[in-house]
Amino acid sequence: MLHIINKSPFQTSTLDTCLRMAQAGNAVLFIEDGIYAATAGSAAESRVRQACTTLKVYALQADMDARGVTGKLIDGVTLVDYGGFVDLTVEHKTSHSWL
Repeated sequence: MLHIINKSPFQTSTLDTCLRMAQAGNAVLFIEDGIYAATAGSAAESRVRQACTTLKVYALQADMDARGVTGKLIDGVTLVDYGGFVDLTVEHKTSHSWL
């Protein structure tokens, strides 16, 4: 399953709920303001680093670039472009957008 998070971890508890529900081998994609969870130094950093041990974790590069935080990407999180976003949706039979 592909879990898509678009809300900031400082705005909602979506990240925590998603990580609690995700199963080993699932993928998480941060988009829009959700990318703040994938930045080093954020309050969510330790949770995302832990998630990287059992989940495949991605962040949309265009959203990282637009917010000027690409250089703060957490090790273990993979940047994807829009084509990569499409590939992830094709690769995973189901997806869930966390609102």
